[in-house]
Amino acid sequence: MSARIATVSRDTQETQIQVSVNLDGEGRLTCETGVPFLDHMLDQVARHGMIDLDIHANGDLHIDDHHTVEDLGITLGQAFSKAIGDKRGIYRYGHAYVPLDEALSRVVVDFSGRPGLYMNANFTRDTIGRLDTQLFQEFFQGFVNHAGVTLHIDNLKGINAHHQAETIFKAFGRALRMAVAEDPLMAGQMPSTKGCL
Repeated sequence: MSARIATVSRDTQETQIQVSVNLDGEGRLTCETGVPFLDHMLDQVARHGMIDLDIHANGDLHIDDHHTVEDLGITLGQAFSKAIGDKRGIYRYGHAYVPLDEALSRVVVDFSGRPGLYMNANFTRDTIGRLDTQLFQEFFQGFVNHAGVTLHIDNLKGINAHHQAETIFKAFGRALRMAVAEDPLMAGQMPSTKGCL
């Protein structure tokens, strides 16, 4: 496969964001979002997905974190879509179960070209650090809409909200890693009976 690298910028009256992604990276993250817990979660995606991410965001955090978190999901999704190209030769599907102490999450992804988010996560706290846990849904919704993926996220159990979130993002990274990997049995072929995704 040729290099699967992309850079996307998003500039609005609420946020200015640039995301660079290397789908065949070493799990490295450079990240400045102004939202510390989100930075921590993006580090999990990079490390466990073996994806290099370079993310810079300047958002209206004096209002709240909503616009920054949502727009990061959008921009990351656009970068993935651009980097992955026409999807020939990839596994397409990925899944992972990840535990962290008492918490356990399952994430399943399909690079189907059809955006859909099905998320079941009842966080035991409304905030982690200062981050509103409702914003995780906004992040993933932005990602699926612009990456063109179907994404199922289930936090199966958990007491500590930090652990719940971390298992979700680690599993997301592992599922992405599986889905975008080169499938030697599908070399040069489209992983769909339709002939396109």
